[in-house]
Amino acid sequence: MKQILFALLGFLMVADVASAQEDGTKLAKSAGKALTSYNIDPANNGAKLDEAKTKIDQALQTADAQAIAQAWITKGDVYSTILARDMAKRQIPANATMPLTDDNGALTAFEAYKKGFDIATKKFEKTDAIKGISGVQGDLINIGSAKYEAGEYEKAYYSFQASLASHEMLKGAAEKSLLDDPKAFEEQVYYTAYVARLAKRNPDALTYYDMLYKQGTTRPGVYEGIYEIKKEMSDLDGAKAILEEGRKKFPDDSALLFAEINSYLASGKLSELTDRLKLAITKEPDNIGLYVTLGNVYDNLYQAALKDKNEAKTTEYFNEAKKVYGDALAKDPKNADATYAMGALYYNKAAFRTQELMKMPEDFSAAGQKKYDAANNEIKALFEEALPFFQKAEKLNPNDVNTLIALSEIYARKGDEAVSAEFKKRVTTVQEGKKNAESYFKN
Repeated sequence: MKQILFALLGFLMVADVASAQEDGTKLAKSAGKALTSYNIDPANNGAKLDEAKTKIDQALQTADAQAIAQAWITKGDVYSTILARDMAKRQIPANATMPLTDDNGALTAFEAYKKGFDIATKKFEKTDAIKGISGVQGDLINIGSAKYEAGEYEKAYYSFQASLASHEMLKGAAEKSLLDDPKAFEEQVYYTAYVARLAKRNPDALTYYDMLYKQGTTRPGVYEGIYEIKKEMSDLDGAKAILEEGRKKFPDDSALLFAEINSYLASGKLSELTDRLKLAITKEPDNIGLYVTLGNVYDNLYQAALKDKNEAKTTEYFNEAKKVYGDALAKDPKNADATYAMGALYYNKAAFRTQELMKMPEDFSAAGQKKYDAANNEIKALFEEALPFFQKAEKLNPNDVNTLIALSEIYARKGDEAVSAEFKKRVTTVQEGKKNAESYFKN
């Protein structure tokens, strides 16, 4: 009796599975019918579209429906129709920012059409899939652009990637594509690479950049993109080679020029930098950061010349740094970086002269004392030159530690211990993660 019961239960289980499989096929067909009803009369059959979505989603959870090309094509039709309905609603000003029913219905539809195309065995099924892909290609591009503008770079990448895949499928079927124009195609590949890079998908970005590079692109951004990716992937030789190639091919491109400047800064190649920074300034004459960077380069070259005891170069580089910082302040008198940099230029020179003074041999003769006094007076004068720039820098930014330390040191040298102590206290405040509520110098 138990054996008969177990056999009967086994039969019922098989019957249930068969029923579920059969239900999947029926659900897919039912979804198609609901979609047809909606398309006949969208105004009165709005609920039919929601019904079609529910049924096709349920159907494609079953193995039998997953093996049917038409089921996938129906899903593509349902999701593309929902997207079209949503877009139509957005034409009404009050609904302009209405969220889409599906986060990216175009991508969902494309993937369904592609799956249907891949498993289709009948010509009309492939034709229907290609027709559906043609219909959503523009939406893939538009939604990808919207995702990019919203900062959703990975989602933008998937949408742009699908737009390129749709182009290849349409080409293979001898159908028209929105990307048939070579310029449109190149632009779409470029932005696909660009958003992939923003999404931190460097291997994917490199694949698309390489496509354009091998085609002899006229876009300097391709070289910049490959350079940045290779640098991030620690392929420094490859990065250097592509940057050099890009600079030769596009000598007037600012982005590549700045990339080269940054690479020289990172590697400490200061002497090669000055001409490139001057060129950058001619391209962006109001970019104060470029002036400050050039001034810093000259300042570093000046300090190197000091160590080498090259008096001619010491004077030349100091004067160049002073001139460049002066040019920056002439353009923007309230620029905190340029103001601090000018003060630091004098301060560092004074500090170097102080080290020299301490190394002077003791000479109590009249000549020796005169030499000592001259050096000491020069140091005092340099600190006095630096002081107004640091005072102004403190007004502009009362929480810059370097400015506060410099002011504390200068006032200590001047014998004003009270003011020096005040700046030491302000340094401690910042170092403890707090803020000085206001600047010390009010006027």
